[in-house]
Amino acid sequence: WVPVLVGEEAVARHGHPLPQESVRQLQEIGLALKGPLIVEKLKGRVVCTHADGSEHVYPSLNNALRRELRLFVNPRPLRGMGALSGRWADLDVVIMREVTEDVYAGLERTVEGDRAEAIKLTTRSAVLRVARYSFDFARKNGRRRVTCAHKANVLALTDGLFLNCCREVAAEFPDIAFDDCMIDAAAYALVKTPGRFDVIVTSNQYGDILSDLGAGLVGSLGLAPGANIGEASAMFEASHGAAPDIAGKGIANPIALILSGALLLRHAGRAAEAARVERAVRAVVMEGKILTPDLGGNATTDELTAAICAQVRDSKAGRVSDPPSKPAVAHLKSPGGQLTPVSA
Repeated sequence: WVPVLVGEEAVARHGHPLPQESVRQLQEIGLALKGPLIVEKLKGRVVCTHADGSEHVYPSLNNALRRELRLFVNPRPLRGMGALSGRWADLDVVIMREVTEDVYAGLERTVEGDRAEAIKLTTRSAVLRVARYSFDFARKNGRRRVTCAHKANVLALTDGLFLNCCREVAAEFPDIAFDDCMIDAAAYALVKTPGRFDVIVTSNQYGDILSDLGAGLVGSLGLAPGANIGEASAMFEASHGAAPDIAGKGIANPIALILSGALLLRHAGRAAEAARVERAVRAVVMEGKILTPDLGGNATTDELTAAICAQVRDSKAGRVSDPPSKPAVAHLKSPGGQLTPVSA
């Protein structure tokens, strides 16, 4: 483990939330597991100055990390957890969120004192890249369908470009079904008929919102892992943000970050270990005895973590049989660019 400072600790030591030394470390290592970061409302903008003197302004620290590391897609798997997920127990969808553009590019300005504008940036190259990643992921993982979520009926130029690029890529993958859905209708369908979706590819803001909705259906944001994949680096993080209101109480749900660690393991070629962690999490959650308050229990963070660790050890020792399950997320690009199939 190599600790890399970002956020408040980086400010305390280097005077900047994302010093270029931290960026270089992350680029050299190539893999990172990131804890949630606090981003204050109306104060999130980050200016990064590079060695050549150039500057780039980012709307948030999370955005700065992704952009500085040249990460382009944020896969967020959402999978039901038995009785805890109720009618969404069988939910099994992966949201592919493009993370370099859209309104989250932070291209906004104030016009006089009572008007502000933001640019919704959409480029052909970025959409083709995330679309090809999504279809390749679907093919390698036995996923049957890719759905483009958009609002092209209103935003005919930006979302229209996104949709047309996805259609173009779909023609390259005749073995994968393709359809599209308005983002508001997609939110409705995810709640009412979640089996309609398999892989959803969408733009930055839509993907951010839709994945939080899906996490709520599963049972908690504390169950939602995430990855950020680029050509040379990858960063793994829980889909949720920080929760300063419960800091120090020992009741935060660690599962999203643990499952993000499993995604990191798989990305690094440790498929068996990744699957073992995922099985351990599912076993503990579906047993329902040791759960944090957000899941309806009264266990502490440490107690839930210890229960999952015990399941991992028992599984490794062969004392626990693997429960039947659908294939979990696999085929995230490894540092060598290879794709290795795995089932959980």
